[in-house]
Amino acid sequence: MRIGLIGAGRIGSFHAATLSRHREVGSLIITDVDTVRAHALADRLGETAAPGADEIFTWGVDAVVITAATAAHAELIGRAARSGLPVFCEKPIAVDLAGTLTALAEVDAAGTVLQMGFQRRFDTGYATAREAVRSGRLGRLHTVRALTADQAPPPAAYLPVSGGIYRDCLIHDFDILRWVTGREVVEVYATGSDAGGAMYREAHDVDTAAVVLTLEDGTLATATATRTNGAGYDVRMELAGELDTIAVGLDDRTPITSTEPAGPPPADKPWTGFLERFAPAYQAEVAAFVEVVRGERANPCDGHEALQALRIAEACELSRRERRPVHLGEIAGLRR
Repeated sequence: MRIGLIGAGRIGSFHAATLSRHREVGSLIITDVDTVRAHALADRLGETAAPGADEIFTWGVDAVVITAATAAHAELIGRAARSGLPVFCEKPIAVDLAGTLTALAEVDAAGTVLQMGFQRRFDTGYATAREAVRSGRLGRLHTVRALTADQAPPPAAYLPVSGGIYRDCLIHDFDILRWVTGREVVEVYATGSDAGGAMYREAHDVDTAAVVLTLEDGTLATATATRTNGAGYDVRMELAGELDTIAVGLDDRTPITSTEPAGPPPADKPWTGFLERFAPAYQAEVAAFVEVVRGERANPCDGHEALQALRIAEACELSRRERRPVHLGEIAGLRR
């Protein structure tokens, strides 16, 4: 199998290394807007660098992996669909609903595969939580608490093109909430604070956000995020039911300190970032894509799943802006 990879940045380099080692992948063609970076990655892995994205679609590949800048995702997805090629794309499809719906329409019209990169679906802790919910082990689920806390903020230049904290960061929590519980979000109430620095206000974004979400069966969920958590990278989910309560992401590297005399000690080596925390999940999602391309499994996260997570993020932006609860029915893109 020959795979074209577009985008040789941090996550692109990680996926390229995973694919280069995969027994079913014979070769990679790697490109990036920074040709020096693409050549350096290709040389390091013993793969081929291409001058640009055009060559990915003309040199003959069996599938495409998109890890380019967010602004390029939708156009590249559409181009791959028109070429009849299966695609793996890091989230999001686009930072807005219009771009997302246009790209999805192209994929649907072509009948091609689009697998989205929501790696938490491949994390052992979240998969175990999903099984606990689905098996009835927790009894009636009544409360879910999710959080994402980055250790350090992104560069200031990234914020205006990120889509904002709900679309860029909390969208992972929105997706995994749906996946673990098997329930849809029907209403959100969101707020945020931009007290963390001028760069957030200049980007019309917030550095800390909180959302209350109501699921279709009445389960209540909260999701919080912050761009600066000096203790370390912290991603967790707690699920409370009438019979039991479980936690995802609670281990000896969770960056949290108990104030109780008999509490656990502080983490010796707290997580520092998403690639470290979710490395096995990132590897598993790309391996799953290879299986999808080979026809060995169903698509584990298609573009319409990503659309649903984006709709929740859009509802949160509207809620924060207008300071009111927002029903998901107000947001475009709902399948009827």
